[in-house]
Amino acid sequence: MALLMVCDIIIASVCAFLGLYVRFDLKFSAIPMEYWNAAMRYLPFYVAGVIASFSAFRLYSYMWSLASFHEIIRIFEACILATLVQMGGMLLLQLHIHRSYFILCFVFLYLFTIALRFSYRFYVSFISHQPVWRYTGKPVGPRIMIVGAGAAGNTIGKELLESDQAEGTVVCYVDDNDNKVGKYLNGIIIAGSRADIPRMVEKYRVTNIYIALPTATPKDRKEIIEVCQSTGCKLKVLPGIYQLLNGEVSASRMRDVEIDDLLGREPVVINQEEIFSMISGKTILVTGGGGSIGSELCRQIASHAPKKLIVFDIYENSVYDLQQELKRDQENLNADYLIGSVRNEHRLDKVFEKYQPDIVFHAAAHKHVPLMEMSPNEAIKNNVFGTYNVARMADKHHADTFVLISTDKAVNPTNIMGASKRLCEMIIQMMARRSETKYVAVRFGNVLGSNGSVVHLFKQQLLNGGPLTVTHPDIIRYFMTIPEAVQLVLQAGAYASGGEIFVLDMGEPVKIMDLAKNMIKLSGYKEEDIKIEITGLRPGEKLYEEMLMDEEGLQDTANKLIHVGKPIVFDDDQFEKDLQDLKKVAYEDTDEIREHVAALVPTYHPKTEFSI
Repeated sequence: MALLMVCDIIIASVCAFLGLYVRFDLKFSAIPMEYWNAAMRYLPFYVAGVIASFSAFRLYSYMWSLASFHEIIRIFEACILATLVQMGGMLLLQLHIHRSYFILCFVFLYLFTIALRFSYRFYVSFISHQPVWRYTGKPVGPRIMIVGAGAAGNTIGKELLESDQAEGTVVCYVDDNDNKVGKYLNGIIIAGSRADIPRMVEKYRVTNIYIALPTATPKDRKEIIEVCQSTGCKLKVLPGIYQLLNGEVSASRMRDVEIDDLLGREPVVINQEEIFSMISGKTILVTGGGGSIGSELCRQIASHAPKKLIVFDIYENSVYDLQQELKRDQENLNADYLIGSVRNEHRLDKVFEKYQPDIVFHAAAHKHVPLMEMSPNEAIKNNVFGTYNVARMADKHHADTFVLISTDKAVNPTNIMGASKRLCEMIIQMMARRSETKYVAVRFGNVLGSNGSVVHLFKQQLLNGGPLTVTHPDIIRYFMTIPEAVQLVLQAGAYASGGEIFVLDMGEPVKIMDLAKNMIKLSGYKEEDIKIEITGLRPGEKLYEEMLMDEEGLQDTANKLIHVGKPIVFDDDQFEKDLQDLKKVAYEDTDEIREHVAALVPTYHPKTEFSI
């Protein structure tokens, strides 16, 4: 600001001289001494008038790197005021000078001031191409605060200010850069930092908040969203940095805040080359291909040019939906869509014999903890022996890699579903020691948006007006989005050498009570509008899940979000014999199935005796 004032003092002094010099044909000797003395006597007052006029129009408070037509108008108005002050002052002091002098002083002052202030904008090569607009200063519709006074916030602010179809009026910005606070962008004040958001919402009567921070870290974005949520305003966010880089920043690109935004975890980064080399030109089989994880696996595999994709699932409706989607989005994909059960060993044998898959992603499983507690024998039949069937077919038909989708519930399980998945992990470790096929498991926590997830449940309960049901006020879970989980599954498959259990870094655990409260706010309600009901822990449910057993240890991989659990050695021959005994018990639909599972899984400690 001080430097800018110094430059303006120099500009005003030069303009006072040029006004006379140009008026008298660029001949210094032709300037009448009376005019010269008048101009020089008034020069200090003229400089003071220029500085005062520019201050009145806040020309020392704008962010000139993002200046636009609005600032040009402000400069014009400030120069008019400075010239009027100049004319009035010289008249009061009875200093006589030619009238054209004032016009020339104004022209030079205006041009030099624009050149000075817009030079920085040109220097940073950020030239605006937006249509001409004028901010009337009269808020219409929702009163909008924009969080972020950078390039994205500038673009969105200008669009809202200049559009006839704008859905509201920008009344203030906030930004954490102290150098920006107190300045003006698009004629709108940058009122404070994130800590000031609640106070600024009240001061400017804000109803809507737009978060335009495409380059913010997930942690910062989460914290800012939580501050904004506390105000009760409607929130929208700009999706990410890709929109900024692709020139797609606009108010229409703003979306509602989603629960993913509140995870606060760094984005998943995978080695695309490794994934491509693993999948490209290969025949890939995905069991449970119509499910939440399986279908996303198919989508991402389809985008990596496989030789052939085989989707295998027992549920025809989900397979049909995926088939139509991939036909539409992946026209060149060579894929077959098969209906069948992983319990049917003969069906699997025929599929493997016909297609000879190079890589098998085994995602078929029963996964709902409470339902499996009600039907434990079905969990064992489908999860354990379905996995055993597919694993043996992979060995028989010489598949290169077998990847099991496992779960954190397999660690020290307290429910039959988790125990069944632990048995699945033991099966692939046994097979890895016996086969040339590389058998691995990938273990992760809850997946946002998957069928039957708590987010789905809460959304349905919100549609019904509540209440939201939480089993325990202190229960926590790890969460990851479906695309993130699948990317890491593919990456882990590329790392496979045989027998590993890959553990995905799920970030910080999320308290389900906080998740419920956030979803209430994201739906536009207040906590007092929707009740949260504590229902008590369900059979087999733990307060928190673990990702690793004590004896497994942990090793890092090239991807910081993927770790390797050390295989646990056990007697393979005895384990296989015990599996046959377990299969017989499961198909007898006995009530004693838990005791038999516990004999094979020492870390399984059921919390309930309930079984059917």
